[in-house]
Amino acid sequence: MGGDYAPAEAIKGVEQALLESDLDDIHLVLIGDESKIASHSKIDLSSSRLSVVHTDEIIEMAEHPTRAVSQKRNSSISVGLKLLAEGSLDAFASAGNTGAMMVGSLYTVKAIEGILRPSLSTLVPKISGGTGLMLDVGANSDVKPEAMVQFAKLGSLYAQHVLRIENPKVGLLSIGHEKEKGNLLTQAVYPMLEENRNLNFIGNIEGRDIFDDSCDVIVCDGFTGNVVLKTCEGFFYQLKKRGVKDEFLDRFNFKDYGGTAILGVNKPVVIGHGISKSATFVNMIRLAKKLVQSRLIEKIKTSLI
Repeated sequence: MGGDYAPAEAIKGVEQALLESDLDDIHLVLIGDESKIASHSKIDLSSSRLSVVHTDEIIEMAEHPTRAVSQKRNSSISVGLKLLAEGSLDAFASAGNTGAMMVGSLYTVKAIEGILRPSLSTLVPKISGGTGLMLDVGANSDVKPEAMVQFAKLGSLYAQHVLRIENPKVGLLSIGHEKEKGNLLTQAVYPMLEENRNLNFIGNIEGRDIFDDSCDVIVCDGFTGNVVLKTCEGFFYQLKKRGVKDEFLDRFNFKDYGGTAILGVNKPVVIGHGISKSATFVNMIRLAKKLVQSRLIEKIKTSLI
């Protein structure tokens, strides 16, 4: 029920997902207003591959996250996360209120023991054709150096087990390559990353290095990461409006990635863009399946022992 085009586009995405050969082994649980789901659906909701869980509350996109999660216990987000925490679902995905998804995940699914701050990541297209990862991109505007080191660990595990990058290179986003460059936070984080033998840390990178192959995992605080992400989105839309056609530019279209995983919570949670259309929902489902199959959560827990 979340997103600017809910529930129509989510249901269209479900219809498409049921036809995808790589998704023929999953069971989809649709959580929301049963009458609205039925009125928009062209598929047989009694199908063995589908279940519907009725909810009668909706967390709107502009609502205050904490208040909404605490007051709307029968919203699709609240119920979905509760089912996930209980083990009734293997993964949960939504294009609804991002703040509510984060707050709900922390309160209901909870952070993995030892994780200081769960993180939001985003995939980064590389000029060479590969894909990197940047985190955090908005969940944590102000963080301590220790949390940034955990971002590097989470990103490395994601790159290794989901993106299939062997021994991923980790770079710290700063304003210069030199070790001494940056603000107080990056200057404090640098030696901690340098001393960590479980990370393939390559040093500082600058904004102009993000799209080359100098590193696979870009680490930054959520404030910086979100500014970079939104700048890239704005640049993409402006160039598309001007009719610019380029294969690399096309790889910035968020619909092809589906969504972003919350890294550091006990179950796979995928957040989609609020303006997601049907193709995006298919890819959100695809990402959720990858997170489950890769056993990423278990690998994160093992790395913290």
